[in-house]
Formats: sequence, C-alpha cells, structure tokens
Amino acid sequence: MDSSVSPTHGEQEMSIWNGHYQSTCYHPLFVFNQFGDLERCALRPGNVHSADGWEGVLKPVILRYRGRVWRIYFRADAAFAMPGVYEYLEAEHIKYAIRLPANQVLQNRIGYLLKRPVGRPPKNEVRWYTPISPTGRQAGRSRAE
Repeated sequence: MDSSVSPTHGEQEMSIWNGHYQSTCYHPLFVFNQFGDLERCALRPGNVHSADGWEGVLKPVILRYRGRVWRIYFRADAAFAMPGVYEYLEAEHIKYAIRLPANQVLQNRIGYLLKRPVGRPPKNEVRWYTPISPTGRQAGRSRAE
C-alpha cells in the first residue's frame, strides 16, 4: 500500500496544493499485489495525509482474498506506521512489514549499524540484523549475513 502524487493543471475538483510535493495535485492511495497488479485505489484530494482512508482501500482487498489464499502479507511505508493499521493487521493475523518513521530513539538504538566499516566495500552485500523487543531493549546481538 502506498500513496502517490498526481499533479494537476487547471481547476480540477479536489485538486489542492500539497506542500510536500510542492504542487497542486491529487494524492491517490493504491494497493498492489505481489505481481505489481493494482488491487484497489482511491482518488483523494491533494492535501490529505498519505494514510488517510487506508481502511476503505485495504479492507475490501483483504476480504476478497480471505479463504482464497493461505497467507496474506502487507507492506507499506512509514506513513502507515499507525496504531490502527497495526491493530487491524494483527487482529486479521496478517504478517506485515511497515517502515518506521525516523526518530531519535530508533537512531540511538541502531546508530552503530549505520556506520560504514573502514576500508574498501565488500564484494558481497552485507546485511546487519538486530532484534529489538517491544520494550525497546535489544533482545540479542547483531549479526551479519
């Protein structure tokens, strides 16, 4: 699920200035499946928050897939990192990956993972993982893969 910008030119209904995109626009909301096919969308005024109206777009898609697929996964950007979204997904037993908004607490906890090692970059990609418990304490040591 993600929002986008659709710039407008003229006096279209619901076309409103959006400071983030620095344009007069619509701010549509989309749900795509794993193949990149559009499942559902909503045309929204240009001045709404990226996650506004998520329920009306996402819930019908979930209902349509219920009983037809074994597992449902949800992925979204930081605009959807809201209690209501998490509560809905957990109640529906949907696994999810939602980017967290940047914040100082998170930066302090993972800052050491963001520093580049000294020397030349490795030939193979290196990913660092560190589990963080809901209480905010590190649950274990970081590891590379």
